[in-house]
Amino acid sequence: MSDTTAVIGKNKPMNAHEMATAQLNRAAEVMGLDPEIHTILSQPKNELIVNFPVRMDDGRHVMFKGYRIQHNNIMGPYKGGIRYHHEVHLDEVKALAAWMTWKCAVMEIPFGGAKGGIKFDPRQYSPAELERITRRFTHALGNNIGPDHDIPAPDVGTNAQTMVWLMDTYMNFTPSDRKNAVRGVVTGKSLTSGGSQGREKATGQGLVFVVEEWAKENNFSLNGATFAVQGFGNVGSFAARILAKHGSKLVAVQDHTGAIRSVDGLDAVKLADWVKKNGGVAGFPGGDVINQTEFFSTQCDLFIPAALENQITAETAPLLKCRAVFEGANGPTDIDGDRILRERGIELLPDVLANAGGVTVSYFEWLQNRRAESWTLEEVDARLHTMMVHAYATVRRIARDRKIDNRTAAYVHALTRIETVYKERGIFP
Repeated sequence: MSDTTAVIGKNKPMNAHEMATAQLNRAAEVMGLDPEIHTILSQPKNELIVNFPVRMDDGRHVMFKGYRIQHNNIMGPYKGGIRYHHEVHLDEVKALAAWMTWKCAVMEIPFGGAKGGIKFDPRQYSPAELERITRRFTHALGNNIGPDHDIPAPDVGTNAQTMVWLMDTYMNFTPSDRKNAVRGVVTGKSLTSGGSQGREKATGQGLVFVVEEWAKENNFSLNGATFAVQGFGNVGSFAARILAKHGSKLVAVQDHTGAIRSVDGLDAVKLADWVKKNGGVAGFPGGDVINQTEFFSTQCDLFIPAALENQITAETAPLLKCRAVFEGANGPTDIDGDRILRERGIELLPDVLANAGGVTVSYFEWLQNRRAESWTLEEVDARLHTMMVHAYATVRRIARDRKIDNRTAAYVHALTRIETVYKERGIFP
């Protein structure tokens, strides 16, 4: 099940690309980013749009529109997920690709940023239709992806099975003597097809590592802490289950099917099982049904938006009653939301840091494929912990030294690394 939810209220949310551009501009001004490099980074290098027919189970052929946006590859191959969602559009994918560039640079891994998607609701199609849609999309992308060029991964509406179909399709138009050498064309695969231990929980695990570092810095005990989660798919559910092991209590959850709350705490493991079986949190026993305003107003220590973009806005940010926000989703807080949280003294750990565990373990998977290795879960978790702790410490140091918010600090860190590489290599020709 994907991490999705509806935007609260009637106000039209900020365009995702406009929001990503505003975040870039703020950090560029703070650090004095070279104007030419700023201009280069303000738009993606490549925008690929494909339209392709797919045969349905009843014999009809339906046209689908797919996107692959390659934002920047100065630091390494393009890297980013593929999203299946009925609201996928060009500006959204452009923003997501840019955020991937910053995220990889924050984590200091040798990837650039990309993102892809198909505009449709996967819940309305059979497994056989989803396989044909995925394979046809992969064929349409052709050599625009590759293990040394552009490496997709799962995102909203896609999973390990989707990635295995994509990999198999790509391998089947690769020469026989190189088939197994291109296994790393995607990450987030199943373990049996070349995936990595710990990849499924990686984004949620990385987020909890950030929560742990924040708690240490603020002398805050996670044992007995309360938290609310928006979106209970892969990211939200794993974050909740891992936090529960710290003794933290899940008090409210919202997804596209509704919202529930319990002052006594919701069982994260049982809720994850319920969502997997029923498609959403609606109807889960043990929690009271609440509306969206009540969900955002829930008293808690930690708030984890793990759904879609533009959820914490001028309308919802004033409702939050928490100490800190950890962005499990990409772009869940718009510019107004950021400003209001700062004014209210609610600390925010941004997406390009807080949810970077997924791309980091994807990097580990890519390395394992290239080396024909298989790492243990303990090794994966240990490496992820080391990298998340380092990234957190770097961002917080920049924030303190420059007296800026954490999001801008993360961008300054990313942009400084990218700017350095551009100046070392020069701008061709």
